[in-house]
Amino acid sequence: MSCPGSAAGTARLGIRAVQVGPRRLEVAEVPGREDQAPLVFLHEGLGCVALWRSFPQRLASATGRRAIVYSRAGYGSSDPATLPRPVRYMHDEALDVLPAVLDALDVTCPVLVGHSDGGSIALIHAGGSGRAVGGLVLLAPHVFVEPRTLDGIRAARRAYLEGDLAARLGRYHAHPDNAFWGWNDVWLSPQFVDWNIEAYLPAVSAPALVVQGVDDPYGSLAQVDAIARGSGAPVQAHVLDRCGHSPHLEHPDETARAVLSWLEAQAGSSPTPRERPSRRAR
Repeated sequence: MSCPGSAAGTARLGIRAVQVGPRRLEVAEVPGREDQAPLVFLHEGLGCVALWRSFPQRLASATGRRAIVYSRAGYGSSDPATLPRPVRYMHDEALDVLPAVLDALDVTCPVLVGHSDGGSIALIHAGGSGRAVGGLVLLAPHVFVEPRTLDGIRAARRAYLEGDLAARLGRYHAHPDNAFWGWNDVWLSPQFVDWNIEAYLPAVSAPALVVQGVDDPYGSLAQVDAIARGSGAPVQAHVLDRCGHSPHLEHPDETARAVLSWLEAQAGSSPTPRERPSRRAR
């Protein structure tokens, strides 16, 4: 990749709070080489720093890159978000919050690693912020709303109200109701049915790797096809059989190999034609 690495390669390993606008956000960081584009991890709709597990450290260790993981407002140990969230909340995160986070941490031209909502935020940022992006690793991203997505979110609502999801989220989020309802309510609002970010794709100039599970209850391969068809830069897809919504947790070895191979190829390659999805069975 042509983008330079961050100048903050001596950052201390560990979790800290960073002031971004009116809120303090939880940030975890692994220091890395200054000549490599840093990895910035953007979590899913119910994720946070801790719920990435060891995946960021694994990629950082294998590549020597700086890795930054942060919890958005309402998640993990970050300050709570203002509810209800607007339909454009992912746009707000991509175009306002993420640039402020990158500036606060002295990050330029990152490789954005986004899971689910985080993947969508990465695409909006790459296509709409006007800022340099070194690459995109998109794990189960969304660019439009599918019926199966809403079915999965309705099932999560039932699990939160009637099952143990609230207790499980409470182990990772300081404000679990803020995290859950901020996500669930907006996705199930009538206005969200028409949410679509495909218009941002032609302006995406960073190459992308899309990792998608065949059995993802929140999205189908139509999401991968739309990204490959619409992106202004090369897109490589890695499709996993017997995999749901979290490839990096359900098949960590296969997902890590795919990401590391793609990063290595991007580091020394020139632009290639856009690629169609190919399946790698597990």
